[in-house]
Amino acid sequence: MAAAGAEAREAWCVPCLVSLDTLQELCRKEKLTCKSIGITKRNLNNYEVEYLCDYKVVKDMEYYLVKWKGWPDSTNTWEPLQNLKCPLLLRQFSNDKHNYLSRVKKGRAVTLNNNKALKPAIAEYIVKKAKQRIALQRWQDELNRRKNHKGMIFVENTVDLEGPPSDFYYINEYKPTPGISLVNEATFGCSCTDCFLEKCCPAEAGVLLAYNKNQQIKIPPGTPIYECNSRCQCGPDCPNRIVQKGTQYSLCIFRTSNGCGWGVKTLVKIKRMSFVMEYVGEVITSEEAERRGQLYDNKGITYLFDLDYESDEFTVDAARYGNVSHFVNHSCDPNLQVFNVFIDNLDTRLPRIALFSTRTINAGEELTFDYQMKGSGDISSDSIDYSPAKKRVRTVCKCGAVTCRGYLN
Repeated sequence: MAAAGAEAREAWCVPCLVSLDTLQELCRKEKLTCKSIGITKRNLNNYEVEYLCDYKVVKDMEYYLVKWKGWPDSTNTWEPLQNLKCPLLLRQFSNDKHNYLSRVKKGRAVTLNNNKALKPAIAEYIVKKAKQRIALQRWQDELNRRKNHKGMIFVENTVDLEGPPSDFYYINEYKPTPGISLVNEATFGCSCTDCFLEKCCPAEAGVLLAYNKNQQIKIPPGTPIYECNSRCQCGPDCPNRIVQKGTQYSLCIFRTSNGCGWGVKTLVKIKRMSFVMEYVGEVITSEEAERRGQLYDNKGITYLFDLDYESDEFTVDAARYGNVSHFVNHSCDPNLQVFNVFIDNLDTRLPRIALFSTRTINAGEELTFDYQMKGSGDISSDSIDYSPAKKRVRTVCKCGAVTCRGYLN
């Protein structure tokens, strides 16, 4: 009975929908302690500046309205500048004020009312930016907790007030939908002592080893990549284990200024022909992709990628579940190329999708790939589509490339 009771209690456990800050605010308001959320007797009455909300001058003294971390807005207080030991927050406050004013038409930008208080619109903007900054930092922390690769993920928005996407869940590998099985473990593996020189997994599959000694891809687009798998006797430093190690570069999800929403840029230099990231998402049938594609077209979004290396049975949908590649924008002149990869799952209907650099990509440069590009390396609007359905609503392309085709599909 005890075991059954424990199972029942576990079955009824659900994630809390209230944010940590809200829980902390409730605890402090009710004078309650809760060690699991960081509220103890020692810090129950602690006050830490979370962000600055407003500014005024009284009798030649400068004051800032302070939002206290873990406390409700009702406890905000005006504090003299001399009491504030938070140079970063003061600098952010000043920058946000300047950014707001720079967007206001010249001649109408007035910082203070009678040189004594901020205009309400400016204070409102500053608070929104502060809340956005906190939300993006939390999202960045969550992404880095969830990712399983070496490269760090950063988030940046200096363009607008958009916060983290509300319906996106970070995953590291394909997420099969009901009825689709991805369990197809390799039945053989190599016994090489030097996979670069000896007959290896690619040779068993009838293809060439994909990489050179500098871990750069040397095969042409359209040629599949067969990496060493879990049955191989080689170790993790094997030169034929590249994609499975995940993203090695620090990347930044950033808000674009050209109306393309979020994008991804590299924070470090990437050499040409290097593995950058995988494209992951939900694995769905092509029939389901057709249905979802119609809905996505109406919303003007595109996240479907056909797995049609040999057949056209399955599609990857990264709309709700995905990794950094979810935010990579399209370009008609991309710097990333698609390749089909097989590691443990050798089912040719379900290749992994890897993105490799086509040229040297400098730090700060946006990463892009062609939404009409297949692992075959061919580009033809008659036979290739990022989503499986044809003759849909055409989405205007904003890539700005000299060779721009005008539309994403």
